This record gives sequence, structure tokens and C-alpha cells, in this order.
Amino acid sequence: MTASARTDTLPEPRPSIAALAGDAIALRRDLHEHAELSTQEHRTQATIVEQLRAAGLDGVRPCADTGVTAIVRGALPGPNLLWRADIDALPLDEQTGLPFASRQTAMHACGHDGHVAIALTLARALQSSAGTLAGTVRFAFQPAEEHVGGARRMVEEGVMSDPQVDRVFGLHIWAAAPLGHVLVNPRTIFAAATHFRIIVRGRGGHAAAPHETIDPIVVSAHVVTALQTVVSRAVDSAQNAVLTIGRIQGGVRGNIIPNEVMMSGTVRTFDAGVLDRVLRGMDEIIRGVTSAWRAEYEFDHSTLGACVNDPESTALVAGVAAAFLGPERVGETSVSGADDMSYFLAAAPGSYFLLGGAHAGDGRVYPHHHPKFDFDEACIPLGAELATRIIEAASGSRIA
Repeated sequence: MTASARTDTLPEPRPSIAALAGDAIALRRDLHEHAELSTQEHRTQATIVEQLRAAGLDGVRPCADTGVTAIVRGALPGPNLLWRADIDALPLDEQTGLPFASRQTAMHACGHDGHVAIALTLARALQSSAGTLAGTVRFAFQPAEEHVGGARRMVEEGVMSDPQVDRVFGLHIWAAAPLGHVLVNPRTIFAAATHFRIIVRGRGGHAAAPHETIDPIVVSAHVVTALQTVVSRAVDSAQNAVLTIGRIQGGVRGNIIPNEVMMSGTVRTFDAGVLDRVLRGMDEIIRGVTSAWRAEYEFDHSTLGACVNDPESTALVAGVAAAFLGPERVGETSVSGADDMSYFLAAAPGSYFLLGGAHAGDGRVYPHHHPKFDFDEACIPLGAELATRIIEAASGSRIA
């Protein structure tokens, strides 16, 4: 099925965006084929810098080591806006079979290659219409979203303060949503992500004499089981929380009881009060179980904040999307995944939203972070048009 057949019921982008669509898709495929992991995005960075300089943007420079920032300066007075796009890939062996599949153990399995293509198309469109643009638009091509830390570093290195940003915007391609649909949330769209580590310390010994030991494997098994009650018994059923232990490590041989076991996992929440109750509940359970078995424990954790949108900015996005795509294609959602766009949203009001990119009816809908993940490239020009309209509405400009 061709792109035109897939999108015949969807509106077309303006001619200036449509003219850039081929370049945008080619760029996406190039980045996909040469995917780079967090903090290693050197080729990606060089490609973005080259594109931005060729387009004539001001202040093109590296940021946060492997990221890039640049600015479009409008000829008219207006607000200072920021558009963010993440650029890194995941440590996966790609299994899509695409002709432009990644050549290395790194894969764009979350749509970041599409985010870069959309943002660069937006940058080119805005720069070519700088004479009618009101205010400024800074671009933040952010590294290390999957690893976490890139957004914080970009904020620390001044992307929000030179000039002072009034509003921030960005999108995430969402392969589970139909092509051309937009999902928003006037409050929290991505959850806070808390990474935790638990170490249970016992007393090792011979597996044939467990009575002479304090077996941390048995204790850990009870801890894992007991922790499953935290969400069901400490969190209001009307609220959301996820607690998952994804890793357990301990022991070297089947006939040796080890001294300690390490386990790690994640908590996802949308409310700070809920997070506090979950973490307190976890500590109480771990303390109680280990005490009953005469073991000791360590429990440490760190949290990436939730992506909390500004209601006014989100209403702007929803209104623009409804006017362009049709109100029937605009909905509301929240996602238990996390995203360090939260740092930008904590520094200035704004809105982060999801853009549908599902392949229609051909069985290629795989979840994000899956080795067969892909999205319909028709969402790239649609996303660039939508982004352009958001900048127009937020700044009061007219872009050709």
C-alpha cells in the first residue's frame, strides 16, 4: 500500500512542507541505518549540525556533548519558543528486515529518528519564513533520552535561558495509535520513573546445610512476593502505579548459598503522593521480611520526574490538531512510560503530545522498544505540518 493510499482521508501539509517530505524521509532512513546509542550520537550530531547550518539557522552548536541546539530568529517581536527532539537509539539487534535496517547493535526502536526528521523539517520551514515569524524558536536535539541525563544537561547548559524560553513543545511518534491521530493530556502525559535497587544480605554457606546460613535467595523470594501487594494495598484503586522487578542477581553455583542477592526494578506513578506511599510501603515490607529472617538490606532509588503539561499549552495543541486533522482524531491519554522531556516542562510551561504512526492493517504494529518496531513514515510530513501550525498559533505568526 502506498503512502498516498494510506493518507487519502487525511489532510495534506502545506506545499512548503510537502516539498520537504522526501528529504525528511530520506534523512530518517539514514539515521535509522546508522543508529547510535545514548552519549554516542556523534554521526547523528554531525548530520544535524550540517542540516541546520545549510538551512541558515543561527547559533548552531553542540550541547550536552552529543546534542545540538540552534535558533530561528523571527523578524517580528514575539515569544521565545522551544521545540525538542530526542536523537538516541536503543541497544537492540534490529529484526525489521527493512532495507535501511540498522547496521549495528543499536536500533531506533522508539521513533527518535522520526522525531529528528520532523524537527529538522520544521526548522527549515521556519527559517525560510523568518521574515514573517514573530519571536524566536530554539531547537533542542537532545541526546541520551533512553539513558536519561541528556535533557538535564541541555537545561543546565542554557538552552532554556538564552533567550529565556516562554513555552516548550515536542511530540513523540506513537506506533500504537492510528496514523494522523493526536493524543494529549492537559496534565501528566508520561509517568515519573523511579529506578530502585534492593540488596538482601544474609550469611552464605553450603547448600547441604541451609540451617547454618541466612539464605538471601529465600528471603529475596519472599520480598518479591510481598512487594506485589504494595500497589494493590497501598494505592487508591482510582489512581495509577506500576511496580516491577526486572532483574535478580545472586549466587554462583547451585550448591553454594550466597551472601547476598541484588534485585532492581522500576516504579511508575503519575502523582508525587502516590510515589511517596509506594516507596514507604516498599521499605516497610523489605524491612519486615528481612527482619523476620534475620537478614539485612539496602534500598536505594532515584526518580525521573513526570512529564507534566501546561493546560493552556495543551489546549492550544489540541485545538490546532483538531483544526488540521479533524476533532475525531484528537484524544486524551496518559502513558506509564517515562521521558526526560520532563526537565524542559519543569523549566517552562508547554505541551508534549503523541502523534499516531501505526501501519494500517498490515500486521506491523510492534510496541516501542521491540526489535521489529517501525512506524508509518507518512506521519513525518503530517508531524512537521502540525508542528508548524503549533508554532504559528503559539507565536501569532504566518509561516509560508
